Amino acid sequence: MPQTKAIAQTLQSILSPAAVCEWGNIEIDRQKHLSKAVSEDTTPSCIVYPNTQEELAQIIACAHQQRWRVLPCGNGSKLSWGGLAKGIDVIISTERLNRAIEHAVGDLTITVEAGAKFADIQPILAKAAQFIALDPAYPQTATIGGIVATADAGSLRQRYGGVRDMLLGISFVRYDGQIAKAGGRVVKNVAGYDLMKLFTGSFGTLGIISQVTFRLYPLPEASQTVVLTGTADAIAQATKTLLASALTPTAVDLLSTQLVANLGLGKGMGLVSRFQSVTESVREQSNRLLEVGEKLSLQCSSYAGNDEANLWQQLQQSMQASGIESAIACKIGVLPTAAVATLSQLDKIASGQGMGLIHAGSGLGVLRFESENAIDGVKKMRSHCQSHSGFLTVLEAPISFKQKLDIWGYSGNALDLMRRIKQQFDPENIFSPHRFVGGI
Repeated sequence: MPQTKAIAQTLQSILSPAAVCEWGNIEIDRQKHLSKAVSEDTTPSCIVYPNTQEELAQIIACAHQQRWRVLPCGNGSKLSWGGLAKGIDVIISTERLNRAIEHAVGDLTITVEAGAKFADIQPILAKAAQFIALDPAYPQTATIGGIVATADAGSLRQRYGGVRDMLLGISFVRYDGQIAKAGGRVVKNVAGYDLMKLFTGSFGTLGIISQVTFRLYPLPEASQTVVLTGTADAIAQATKTLLASALTPTAVDLLSTQLVANLGLGKGMGLVSRFQSVTESVREQSNRLLEVGEKLSLQCSSYAGNDEANLWQQLQQSMQASGIESAIACKIGVLPTAAVATLSQLDKIASGQGMGLIHAGSGLGVLRFESENAIDGVKKMRSHCQSHSGFLTVLEAPISFKQKLDIWGYSGNALDLMRRIKQQFDPENIFSPHRFVGGI
């Protein structure tokens, strides 16, 4: 307790007292949420809220000198993803670093601070008929830095790619408190080490992102979503036909039988495809996919306007586990050709207690189990994914579940390389220790 008090007092001397909140003074609900990111034997001293990039750098410099271990976060919406950090002394929140630095409308780029909420930035861009082409989990609360740190792209990756493809530049604070930059604020940059890709999906283990520059895209004139439901074989054929055609959907997601039923979309497995372009193109492409569905005797429907927006919102919320104590959410990846078989396997294993969504073009997706007793089901699905050149990583789960299972399940040969990178960027191991693959 004296050490806890000393840490808070030291940080208050750097910032203002209002920027430092001791652990015991954090409201209970937020304290419970933050606790999901750390091991049970860890109690952070406080959470700090720097107002500027320079203040953030001062805090890290102090942590480096004092050998404190820090857990970076934004608004905390995805802080419970990943492994359990150990020995954390201080939580550093970037949520007050929330300013839009520069919106270059003509260049289709925007530079924002890491703590800016995704939901606050999109309306600013919409005034110029532009948007960030990402569809992250918890869009109302997720921060830009958290989206990058977890590589959370969502369904729009079918057309626009992942978070790495959106990034043009980042600024970050190193372990010693120095501010470093990578990339720039224009689409064409000089060659060099692509640190942006390295930081994307690093879960706050290499440094703290302070600013991000994204490439932007024009807002589409029209949007329409086609939903096909039916047998696994027919859905597989429809997906193959769609991906091999000249059609250009912005999202193509395969839904498990349980997810289709929960959303009231019909019976069997589902294929949800979104078309966004000029009005005539959207109408024509949607009709062509509906014709494919009818030929395969699938149940067909289409959504536009508010109905479409509600559909995608319900779809996203259905796959989130936050707020449900026993729920488990897993990120998976398989060969796209094995996506339908993977969802069929989930239906067999979960027996109505699990559901899944897979992005058809990439084979990446999310599985959700309703009970923390689903450890056997998770293990079986991991084995299935690995047998199809894929992976299964546990994102959200009760701490007791994460303590029973290697949540990353990494079986590749790059662990030594990852450890060397960690040593290079964080030799004192102060950033999010044990949160990443292999206890990194």
